[in-house]
Amino acid sequence: MAQKVALITGVTGQDGSYLAEFLLDQGYQVFGMVRRSSEEKFERISHLMDKIELVQGDLLDQFSLMSVLEETKPSEVYNLAAQSFVPTSWKQPVLTSEFTALGVTKLLESIRFVDRNIRFYQASSSEMFGKVRETPQSEETPFYPRSPYGVSKAYGHYITVNYRESYGLFAVSGILFNHESPRRGLEFVTRKVTDGVARIKLGLENEIRLGNLDAKRDWGFAGDYVRAMWLMLQQSNPDDYVISTGETHSVRDLVQVAFQHVDLDWEEYVKIDKAFIRPAEVDLLVGDCSKAKNELGWEPTVSFEQMITMMVDADLERLGSSER
Repeated sequence: MAQKVALITGVTGQDGSYLAEFLLDQGYQVFGMVRRSSEEKFERISHLMDKIELVQGDLLDQFSLMSVLEETKPSEVYNLAAQSFVPTSWKQPVLTSEFTALGVTKLLESIRFVDRNIRFYQASSSEMFGKVRETPQSEETPFYPRSPYGVSKAYGHYITVNYRESYGLFAVSGILFNHESPRRGLEFVTRKVTDGVARIKLGLENEIRLGNLDAKRDWGFAGDYVRAMWLMLQQSNPDDYVISTGETHSVRDLVQVAFQHVDLDWEEYVKIDKAFIRPAEVDLLVGDCSKAKNELGWEPTVSFEQMITMMVDADLERLGSSER
């Protein structure tokens, strides 16, 4: 049987790196799309550079997308590229919309023109639920996004549904709740906390400044979530799935677990800073992933506490080795 070929946009990100590893383990040939103009950071995939092939393409340029598809001939495309940091989406709302919304349309159009047999995965987000209409949130919960990022993701989600229903493409969306790992960017609150705790433990800093400690999220491990992406594209029929843990934790819980792991009292080091409070806050997100469990056979394997302590340990090791 011919080797399966996958194309990943956003391959240099947290999810892209874990997905590339997973697909290589499944025997795939993996292509990763990167932009020529950007200052791509390759540290998350540095250990994979001799195993995957990088190709140049841009979500804002449909002709480049078509040529990438013609060159790589993938059987599966995973669209993970986006401007994905929510606070930045208020500062750069137009750019966020172009990448995170219109970029999806350009990629779907390219697939429609080049090869309609390609199976397409779109990275949707729990931020689409925003000011939630019901708890927990399932595939049937109406969206009420509260940021330019959430609005853009909702467009990307519905345009994927539209191409599936209009053109018969095998196009699916995974509505992924927050998923973290040691590869998470430092601008995200989970990694900001675990990096900060490691710095405090090593005597490099003496405080962490945070915003709303009462905001609650459904946090899972990124390595678990990329497996769900792949499972969606192995089904007989295309459909959308919520991927989550079904558990909710506050930022305060996150802080407590991280500090407790290094035997420190968080209240001595955490300062509240209004600069980190969003213009329109999303207070509570928690997913109902029963459809994914029943139809995909997917379940998370790493607990919240395991994930946070894993991240603290990775940051301690990274900072400790750089100090030596």
